[in-house]
Amino acid sequence: MKLDVITLDNGTAGSVDVSDAVFGLEEIRNDILARVVNWQLAKRRAGTHKVQTRNENSRTGKKMYKQKGSGGARHGSRRAPQFVGGSRAFGPVVRSHAFDLQKKVRALGLRHALSSKAKAGALIVLDQATLDSAKTAALRAKFETLGLKNALIIAGPEVDTNFALASRNIPNIDVLPSAGLNVYDVLRRHTLVLTKSAVEAIEARFKVEA
Repeated sequence: MKLDVITLDNGTAGSVDVSDAVFGLEEIRNDILARVVNWQLAKRRAGTHKVQTRNENSRTGKKMYKQKGSGGARHGSRRAPQFVGGSRAFGPVVRSHAFDLQKKVRALGLRHALSSKAKAGALIVLDQATLDSAKTAALRAKFETLGLKNALIIAGPEVDTNFALASRNIPNIDVLPSAGLNVYDVLRRHTLVLTKSAVEAIEARFKVEA
């Protein structure tokens, strides 16, 4: 399939051929997208939540009262969860929330994410993402002419320094190199913007995986 290429000034810059196997999938599998997003977010979790267990509680370990004859239930420690100041039963402990997901599923999820943007008309191909000076106001004006208010920009193998500095203070705009392309960031933004070099990198990446 062919995609039109535009410049930052909203001018035309020809077109580019992209693979239907990457950008032209007809049936978008939401279940695969959900699996990949859950896998990404699970890896990001710190897992540092922690409560005191009974062996870590500093309360006394002395038996509360005699075993028999009191008329009450028998208890052996004030560290038990049912008492004020006791430990929590089955509370969270430090652990990793990450789980494995097959490489083929991850690659397929990215294909579906890219195809969903192309199918929805929310995919823009830029000639290049470079600026002569790091001026946020000037870049914001260019984004307004392109209609970009909530977008992920994949700038190619490397992000231009001026472009990165100018865009980092614009809300709802993310700029990543082509190596940072991922399903979660593609789906969380309304528009996906790829440079020509980013398209070439994506095509080469999936050609190698195939």
